[in-house]
Amino acid sequence: MIVIDAGHGGSDPGTSGNGIVEKDLALNIAQYLYRRFNELGVPVKIIRNSDETITPDERVKRILDAYGNNPDVVVLSNHLNAGGGDGHCVTNV
Repeated sequence: MIVIDAGHGGSDPGTSGNGIVEKDLALNIAQYLYRRFNELGVPVKIIRNSDETITPDERVKRILDAYGNNPDVVVLSNHLNAGGGDGHCVTNV
């Protein structure tokens, strides 16, 4: 089982450069992964499928709501860093 988290979104654009905004590219990648895993028959959920602001607490809630706190779940959180950024990840999931 896979949960896909498109990083950033809404009022949190992430980084940008050369006309690319992280929140948009992260969502495009997440939607591609979601479609591809569905095609392969892999159980998958996506927690953000539009340009919306999600608080860190809501992000964790959506991840846990997908399949519960199951040790067989892989969470893919898409982030694209620029120029030395180290990103962040959701913890305590």
